[in-house]
Amino acid sequence: MRDKTVAESGQGPDSPLTSAVSGRDQSVLQMASDAVRHKQCKLAFQPVMQAQAPHNVAFYEGLIRVLDETGRVIPARDFMPQVENTPIGRELDCIALEMGLQTLVKNPQIRLSINMSARSIGYSHWSRILDRFLKRDSNLGERLILEISEKSAMQVPELVIDLMDRLQERGIAFALDDFGASNFSFRHFREFLFDAAKIDGQFIRGISNNPDNQALVRALIAVAREFEILVTAESVENPQDAAFLSASGVDCMQGFLFGAPSLSPPWKAERNSKTGT
Repeated sequence: MRDKTVAESGQGPDSPLTSAVSGRDQSVLQMASDAVRHKQCKLAFQPVMQAQAPHNVAFYEGLIRVLDETGRVIPARDFMPQVENTPIGRELDCIALEMGLQTLVKNPQIRLSINMSARSIGYSHWSRILDRFLKRDSNLGERLILEISEKSAMQVPELVIDLMDRLQERGIAFALDDFGASNFSFRHFREFLFDAAKIDGQFIRGISNNPDNQALVRALIAVAREFEILVTAESVENPQDAAFLSASGVDCMQGFLFGAPSLSPPWKAERNSKTGT
């Protein structure tokens, strides 16, 4: 049977599928735009745990959320792919950074990581927010971790390297997000000088029963060790996977096994449980 043409397959530029995808993307962009305009954004916090004893919280990740017109909380995975390389994406990076820095000011006992797109580097609004907070407290940077995905870092590598050179002097750490998920060249570790790497969750979920992913993750850990980079495993969902990862030498673990992202700061609940209140 002959191959279908693009038009016959329903995937051409004027096809119903293409129109539906385009309409969905526009709807998502509008939702994010409305949330930014009406300041309907929040941070959800997820703990990142030490893999070895005493298994304390190493830091928290602050994940941007937007509220739709009904007040429903929308996670970043449902809107960030459509807006990351748009002005709205840069504004969301600014909001996440400002809310994260405000959180650090109010809670001097925690460290916090915040996601950013490399496209926000050089964006004057983002830079002004960071400078304003660091001028108030020059030590604030020592508790801030900026996460940049492999894919984003490789879009503008020179800008990422320059940002690291400038901000690591101010105590800010950098984490490579989604480690292993794209064609990030190992030679770039020398150029970027990441402090940490977070292994992508697709390789972590169910790893205790997946020999192929076990071999890959061991290799990723070995590469990170060569460059003295701390390793976090994302999407840890059961004790068996956690046990394998701990034995394999990861430094930290993050996932539903330890806590889902929460709009209520988890450190408050942890403090209350210790005091019995």
